[in-house]
Amino acid sequence: MGEKGRVCVTGAGGYCASWLVKLLLSEGYTVHGTVRDPDDERYAHVKKLENSSTNLLLFKADLLDYNSIFSAIRGCHGVFHVASPVPSNRVADPQKELLDPAVKGTLNVLKASKEAQVKRIVLVSSVAAVYMNPNWPRDRVMDESCWSDTQYCITTENWYHLSKTMAESEAWEYAERSGLDLVSVCPSAVLGPRLQPTVNASSLFLIKLLKGEPETFRNKTFSTIDVRDLAEALLLVYNNPEALGRYVCVGHAAKTKEMVEIMRSRYPNHTYPKQFIDGQDDPPLSSEKLQSLGWRFRPLEDTLVDFVQHFQDDGLVIRA
Repeated sequence: MGEKGRVCVTGAGGYCASWLVKLLLSEGYTVHGTVRDPDDERYAHVKKLENSSTNLLLFKADLLDYNSIFSAIRGCHGVFHVASPVPSNRVADPQKELLDPAVKGTLNVLKASKEAQVKRIVLVSSVAAVYMNPNWPRDRVMDESCWSDTQYCITTENWYHLSKTMAESEAWEYAERSGLDLVSVCPSAVLGPRLQPTVNASSLFLIKLLKGEPETFRNKTFSTIDVRDLAEALLLVYNNPEALGRYVCVGHAAKTKEMVEIMRSRYPNHTYPKQFIDGQDDPPLSSEKLQSLGWRFRPLEDTLVDFVQHFQDDGLVIRA
């Protein structure tokens, strides 16, 4: 697995996938990236990455169109399935907006990988597929053995969590039936600088903190991971033949107020929330299994400082 080769990255223009593509190109891989339209200016950022002119091929593909997915995967040794819908507002039609693209799209990627005789598939799942489980013992840290309860997700209308849980669960069932070499990585909230021109959901959360909108913010514990550390984790499990099964990918668990104080210490002139009220914490999650492979993550301060500096440079927050 350590030999450099040709790999496919789905949703190559997205927040997490862009950093993965950047890492793969820097490591000498040839990358097939799937996007909605290779000519769209939204994907200009991946075309500017180092080695992209020689080692990056963009394919027009739709997760629900098997033939387009197979065309992108054909000839690749490995696949990183990163693409999955993330809602930014209220979901009007969960089946159409989230469940079909996540579940059917993932199965299309796996079936195309099987037909193309891909050696290993790395699926980017989410801790959303891990922690939505009211039956898990409260005194036990959640790890890879914990799965979100689908019925509980439906009852509480957590459609994103349901989509990630169903997609990963069905991926494992298909891999076991077909003999595919599958590894899944379940990241928490992904933070850090971006490469793409649009602003993702987790970045919007930090921008609101910088702007103090709203003035009163919920002080809850968030599980976070730096987008660059996630890219490293994905490449690590792809290359390591000892990597098996699921991997929770969490760097830090920090209170909202703690994150604000870190940013305020370096950038004191932003507005920031004026007060905090108690919020429901994320459950404790363990990345011990991933760390046992040699994975390491950077300090939370580095992630937050790099984030603020990046968005100041882009003019999305007032320079302070």
